[in-house]
Amino acid sequence: MVLLESEVALTTGDVAPNFELVGTDDQKHSLDDYKDYKGLLVVFMCNHCPYVKAKIEAIKEIHEKFSHNIALIGINSNDSIKYPDDNFESMKQVVEEKDLKFDYLMDEDQETAKKYGAVCTPDPFLFDQNRKLIFHGRIDDAMNPDAIAVEKTMIVNIEKFLNGDTIEKDFEPSIGCSIKWK
Repeated sequence: MVLLESEVALTTGDVAPNFELVGTDDQKHSLDDYKDYKGLLVVFMCNHCPYVKAKIEAIKEIHEKFSHNIALIGINSNDSIKYPDDNFESMKQVVEEKDLKFDYLMDEDQETAKKYGAVCTPDPFLFDQNRKLIFHGRIDDAMNPDAIAVEKTMIVNIEKFLNGDTIEKDFEPSIGCSIKWK
C-alpha cells in the first residue's frame, strides 16, 4: 500500500472532464446523465483500499443526505489485472454487500483518473450545477482508517454550496492508497 495525499490538478472553476464509463449496472454513464442535479460529487475509490473501506459509510451518508440535489459517482481506476479485488465483478459484489445506491463506474483505461488528476483513493471532487469545481478534498477529518471523524468536511461544504454560502477552503487534501496504475 502506497499512501498518498490528493494533489491539485483541477483548480477551482475548472469544468469536470467528461467520461463515458460502464457502471456496475452494466450501463454506460457520462456527465450528461447527471445534468439535472444541482451538483456533482465524483469520488475516485476502489474495493480493497482500507481508507475507502473506512469512508464507505460516510460516502453513503453523503449520498443519502443529498441524493435529491447532488449526484454522487464512484469511479474505480485501479489496474484490475494486478489487483483482482478491484475488478468489475468485485465492484458488483461491493455494491451489493455495502448496499451502495450511487453509480459505481469502472475506469478501465485510467484516462478519467488522469483527466481529473486523481492520485489516491478516496479522492473526491465536488462540482456545481455548471460542472465547475468548487471543492477537491477530504470526506472528513479522520485521516487514517482507525480515526473517528470530528468534522464532516464534505457534508459541511455541500451544505454551504446548497445554501449559497462560500466554501472557504477549496482544497483540503484527502489521503489514501495510491491509484494502482498500469
